Amino acid sequence: MYTVGRLARRFGLSRSTLLYYDKIGLLRPSSHTHGEYRHYSEGDAERLQRICMFRDAGLSLAAIARALDAEPADRSNDTGETTPLNAILEERLEELHREMVALRNQRTIITGLLGLDSLPEATPITRELWTSLLSDAGFSEDDMRRWHADFERTAPEQHARFLKVLGIPQSEIGLIRAWAAAPQR
Repeated sequence: MYTVGRLARRFGLSRSTLLYYDKIGLLRPSSHTHGEYRHYSEGDAERLQRICMFRDAGLSLAAIARALDAEPADRSNDTGETTPLNAILEERLEELHREMVALRNQRTIITGLLGLDSLPEATPITRELWTSLLSDAGFSEDDMRRWHADFERTAPEQHARFLKVLGIPQSEIGLIRAWAAAPQR
């Protein structure tokens, strides 16, 4: 069993953070002793570890609560469908992509205001860049469709991951994968 102070120290958090998590129902202590001392079990510590991981991923406390509620159902979902937890994480991933685009735009503006030609950086691959590269390489629309179909046929999970890297929303990824898997005319 952990006291609130001991559990907070274990995770590098303040005592007030754990008290706040208790207040909002995110992490309730397993028991209270006389004098209202909070005691946390190893299961509570595991839950806090998940909370910290989700916080490190940038999820809001509300999203973390939804994610923790979704986890038990997600563990039994072997259908390949998007689970509630996956939907929460994909939403955050799309949010990060939008933030990265905004930050790159801000960087470009500041670089221009400072009169600098450019700052060295790796250009992240986006849907637009990838399509442009294929087009510049001489790929027609049919060639691009065959490329997707071949990728989907030979490595479907990697194809899905690649489409996510391009910042394509999950709903569109499903459509792309469906037409890529459809028989070619």
